[in-house]
Amino acid sequence: MSWSRRSVILAALALAACGFSPVYGPDGVGGKLFGQVRTADPKTPDDFSFAGRIAERLGPDSNPRFELGYRLRIAVVPQAITPDEITTRYALNGSADFVLTESGSGKVVTRGQVSSFTSYSTTGTTIATMAAEQDAHERLARMLADQVVTRLMAVDPATVP
Repeated sequence: MSWSRRSVILAALALAACGFSPVYGPDGVGGKLFGQVRTADPKTPDDFSFAGRIAERLGPDSNPRFELGYRLRIAVVPQAITPDEITTRYALNGSADFVLTESGSGKVVTRGQVSSFTSYSTTGTTIATMAAEQDAHERLARMLADQVVTRLMAVDPATVP
């Protein structure tokens, strides 16, 4: 047996000994949440991007057992200003507070906060700048949604009914 094969086997045994279980394995959180999470109704374009990405990652909520409440906060910050006081780049700093609850009982399964940032340039035409800003908002909302899904997948499978 080669060393690389032994290393893989030893690593798998070590992970199994520490309580590791695959997210999409038998009784993993991924299987318990897929198609089971309904996001709160979106109200803003950022919310629509966020909720759409959650649905992409966790599947459509065909028979939801869980409700995902969230609140997005996105701040626009001037990042690059010329000597003539013209802003040529903006940063978007965003965070998402989230709480996953059981639909029937209202019991909180998990909660948390994630954050990320992106930016966009304003050096093109007005239309190009508006498109860049819209794209940056969508990118940020999707990044936040990906982080929320990662956090949901890291929940102890024993706590998810």
